[in-house]
Amino acid sequence: MANQRSLSNEEIASFFRQTSMLFTAGIGPRDAMQILLNDSKNEKGRELITQIRDICRQGETFSHALKETGVFPDYVINMISLGEESGKTDTCMNALAEFYEKEQAISESLRGALTYPVVMLFMMLIVIIVLVGKVMPIFQQVFNELGTDMTGFAGSMLKVGKALNNYSIVFLCIFAVLVVFYIFANHTAAGRKMSHNILINFPLTKGFYESVACERFASSLAIAISSGMDTYSGLDMAKKMVEHPRMSEKIDHCKEMIKEGSNFSEALSEAEIFSNLYSQMVSVGFTSGNPDTVLLQIADSYEKQSTKKIQSILSVLEPTLVIILSLIVGMILLSVILPLMGIMSSIG
Repeated sequence: MANQRSLSNEEIASFFRQTSMLFTAGIGPRDAMQILLNDSKNEKGRELITQIRDICRQGETFSHALKETGVFPDYVINMISLGEESGKTDTCMNALAEFYEKEQAISESLRGALTYPVVMLFMMLIVIIVLVGKVMPIFQQVFNELGTDMTGFAGSMLKVGKALNNYSIVFLCIFAVLVVFYIFANHTAAGRKMSHNILINFPLTKGFYESVACERFASSLAIAISSGMDTYSGLDMAKKMVEHPRMSEKIDHCKEMIKEGSNFSEALSEAEIFSNLYSQMVSVGFTSGNPDTVLLQIADSYEKQSTKKIQSILSVLEPTLVIILSLIVGMILLSVILPLMGIMSSIG
């Protein structure tokens, strides 16, 4: 099943949420998979669980079974392997479930935030095309009957409308290319990576992605520590999960400072991964023996910040797009109506 598609965030979260409950109850991997298999109704899900169960029955570890399926990320397998070595497999799986539930929530929020402006832009395009392609020629006929012609901005829009009508096939092809590009950017790994790189540098969404990177860093580091991994190795694991170039650079800087003798909280603050307050919280967490709990609290805080940033983006986009559409439609109509009223007044 190595050729099967990778699981989504929602599927991984659901799998580990159910599995962690069974492991916590003292049920071994083989029996746990059998229980999940009995309850599963999805055919692809049953195939995956059956494969994991059969590999476990051959005496292999649970992490090895996950690896053989080829559908779980490498860092997930590494985390489960560490959990098995430290005897904290159920804790590790519960942490992974929470991490991917947050990832799914962030993805849904971002998808919802992007859907509205895309729909609005599409509607704006349709309205403008109808105006310049269908309505403007009607006004041109009225002007011709009155013995004059459309000039200025109205005349330019009329030319655009004629071009749309004359080269409609070309514009349809361009529209089809845009649709294909949208599908590529949202439904392929390369496309998502490309759109992600654009959005993390776009001024309007830059702050949101920085908050998401901090949330991922805190969550993944908490998972690594709860699985028995040391902080230095945990930084390497977190770097793979944040998927943010600037955050990756900060993590490398943090590692360098630890090598030079700085303690972990000082390195976090100096590398500007966390604020001084959050870095101090991490220090207290290590002192009290609960660093993973503190990191999860910090991750929750960043998740709330991400939600606020999405709401802030929407609060700017919604009125802006409405105003732009209103201005464009108003300019087009006024460019026709005002000259027409002047002509009618002179005739009167």
